[in-house]
Amino acid sequence: METVGAYEAKTHLPKLLERVIKGERITITKHGIPVAVLQPPESLRKAEPKRVIAEVRNFRAKHRLNGLSLREMIEEGRP
Repeated sequence: METVGAYEAKTHLPKLLERVIKGERITITKHGIPVAVLQPPESLRKAEPKRVIAEVRNFRAKHRLNGLSLREMIEEGRP
């Protein structure tokens, strides 16, 4: 993680934001003391495929359809 001073961050904010969009984390300091961190929001962070697959399998193991088909569930929601 890179560190930049507050003045530099203010001066180069558009460039820093472009780097954050690409996934970098940047610490902003004031007089050498960290005061903020620029980082992508959780929704923009790329998840590891293996972790996502494991989470989906775990979800499916805990949530069963108990014999219902997807078609039955869709039609049940129709007026």
